[in-house]
Amino acid sequence: MDRLDLRGLKCPLPALKTKKALAGLAAGSVVEIACTDPMAAIDIPHLVAESGDALEASDRAGDVLTFRIRKR
Repeated sequence: MDRLDLRGLKCPLPALKTKKALAGLAAGSVVEIACTDPMAAIDIPHLVAESGDALEASDRAGDVLTFRIRKR
């Protein structure tokens, strides 16, 4: 599983970097995204829904949002 640390980046960078990471993955691959931008709680699930990929899990621990995404 790939991990992408986007903590400290502000909108729209977490969504843009997530999109770029997903574009480089093979079908069925999983990436875990960690970020601190509160807008990512809206932006990343929306991006995943638009791309057809699967948001397998999302979590918040303090100010860190974590998303687990499987490439379609």
